Amino acid sequence: MADHKKEIDNVTGVETTGHEWDGLKELNNPLPKWWLYIFYATIAWSVVYWILMPSWPLINSYTTGLLGYSQRSVATQEYDEALEARAQTGQELMNASLEEIQNTPQLLEFAMANGGAAFADNCAPCHGTGATGFVGYPNLQDDNWIWGGTLDDIAMTISYGVRSEHDETRVGEMLAFGRDELLDKEQVKTVSNYVASLAGLDTNPSYDMAAGKELYAENCASCHADNGTGLQELGAPNLTSPSWVYDRSVEGIVAQVNNPRHGVMPAWIDRLGETTVKSLAVYVHSLGGGQ
Repeated sequence: MADHKKEIDNVTGVETTGHEWDGLKELNNPLPKWWLYIFYATIAWSVVYWILMPSWPLINSYTTGLLGYSQRSVATQEYDEALEARAQTGQELMNASLEEIQNTPQLLEFAMANGGAAFADNCAPCHGTGATGFVGYPNLQDDNWIWGGTLDDIAMTISYGVRSEHDETRVGEMLAFGRDELLDKEQVKTVSNYVASLAGLDTNPSYDMAAGKELYAENCASCHADNGTGLQELGAPNLTSPSWVYDRSVEGIVAQVNNPRHGVMPAWIDRLGETTVKSLAVYVHSLGGGQ
């Protein structure tokens, strides 16, 4: 870098600083005053901030500043206030009936948020995030409810489960007609084809539907009703519904009649508490399949 005298640049008409690098002359263009004033103000503000607010780390702590402000204290206070508000609303929810919750906007909003979170954490692994179920796990969005789809029915099922270890659990057992030799193999296939006909499935024409109907009346109608629509009081599914928990085919029906599968749902009342169970009941009921 060579040092030269100041001169006026012929192109811009601006005085140079006298510095030149490889033929390039530095123009004397100072920073705008408004920019400098802002820069000076930020320096002044940083000094004020350093005095008033927590800013400098120490060995085991930090400077607290003259104002003694603490983001941790503010966050803790807001958290405590939120917990208090949640506890108050939760108490109101626990004291209200399911119908009152559904008809009170504030309680309904709280129940939907609480129930949605509880469903995602506890129910979605079996029933799916959209509550449409899987094979062996009921679809909660349709109108086919084995144990009833009213608010009270749903709350009861959530609370005590199905075939769970709770003393008040819902229990519905289907006999193993083939395994326990209550019916022989041909009778199992005959009644299964009749059940398939009730479900609107294609059947094997080699089986006598009249004989199947008679076997059904003697062995199945007491739980599933004469027309196959089931009995919710016993947890007996509707056989005419297009939505089945297990395999909806002739082969699937034969397997179920021969050696039935029985699903288990946990009892949630002791794990989640009354408030969350109520919230879950309201949430599940709102999915579209509630009665």
